[in-house]
Amino acid sequence: MVIVIFIGMIILGFLALGLDVGYLFHEKRMAQAAADAAVVAAAEESSAGNSANEQVVANAMARLNGFDPSASVNPAIVTLKTPTSGSYAGGATYIEADVSKPIPTFFLSVFRRGSTSLNISARAVAGGGLSSPTCICLEAPTGQGLSMSNNASINANQCGVTVDSSGSNAVGVVGSATLNALSLGTVSNSWNNGSNINNNGQITSSTKIVQGITTQCKPVLTVPTLPSGLPCYSNPIQGWTAANNYTGVYTLPLAGETTMSNTVCYTSLNTSNAASVTLSPGYTYYIQGDFTTGGGAPVSGSGVALYVGGNVNVANGVTANLSAPTVNGVPQTLLYAMGSTVTIQGGSSSTFSGLVYAPNAAVTLNNGTGTTLNMDFVSQTLTTAGGATLNSYATSALGTLNLSVAKLVE
Repeated sequence: MVIVIFIGMIILGFLALGLDVGYLFHEKRMAQAAADAAVVAAAEESSAGNSANEQVVANAMARLNGFDPSASVNPAIVTLKTPTSGSYAGGATYIEADVSKPIPTFFLSVFRRGSTSLNISARAVAGGGLSSPTCICLEAPTGQGLSMSNNASINANQCGVTVDSSGSNAVGVVGSATLNALSLGTVSNSWNNGSNINNNGQITSSTKIVQGITTQCKPVLTVPTLPSGLPCYSNPIQGWTAANNYTGVYTLPLAGETTMSNTVCYTSLNTSNAASVTLSPGYTYYIQGDFTTGGGAPVSGSGVALYVGGNVNVANGVTANLSAPTVNGVPQTLLYAMGSTVTIQGGSSSTFSGLVYAPNAAVTLNNGTGTTLNMDFVSQTLTTAGGATLNSYATSALGTLNLSVAKLVE
């Protein structure tokens, strides 16, 4: 009987440890969220010249995240200071927030006297008065420049979205879609959040919205040119035929095709009749007409660039894994599209990485949750739907929205 009781106590001890440790991990994550929110709010006030309000807003944001400095029991402590450690130590334009509070334990005190509570803390650093590099530039002068729906999400928390439209419907986020960006700037000073941000669509509170910007986003990138004397071949994809038992597996450029400066030219490229198509790394694929995928044939290419003189259609159901060359780890331009439409759908395990420069095009992204999109865009409009997340990254090529923003850096 004593042994049974002893074993029961051991089991109870492990159960207590598991429950308390799980709870403490959860509270640690909450503390980090509170510190992140508090420091960004404080840095925003600092960049706006409201230094006297920094502590007030930091306390308010910590309270919203479950760490209340005014609580009567186990109040949180929110301390703001210039960073004293880490990459931004001593930085005058940076603020550190340290958030802590005692967390009661459920069972540990039974086995360890004095363990009725443990102190949970978190640290975060944000910079104020920073500019917001543009990573999504939408150039249509009227109408809806950005349209998001059906659980689509854009994560651009290190860069901004600039919409050149002057329309009252310049931005639409509906159907449980989410825009999370460092900034959102619109030429329009009249777009109506109530009628265009609805049906569970949201723009996160950390996105700084500026309406009525005076400088439009119209970057001009250098597009590839056809090397003099380089021949252009008709669509090389013939697919499988019973006569020669050809497998339909293609690696482009094909053997015997003339290339210059790592460029190969086709009058059009349609991969629909292939079993699979691989684009060789380091090449620019100069396509005078349309680029089309279909038939479920997978398309892959790492470190490639495509110039498309016509329209682009990466069809639903096609697994496409395409990535641009990188410089210092930053993806460069994947697609130069000169036509009027770019549609990227792709299969559930597709990946795309790189800038899409389509200054004349309406771009549509409609991908499932398994699709990975690490992309920046220059286009007339951008429409996103489906469950995939568009992750955009900061680049110097698309300019900067000249505003004062606060950004989490540590």
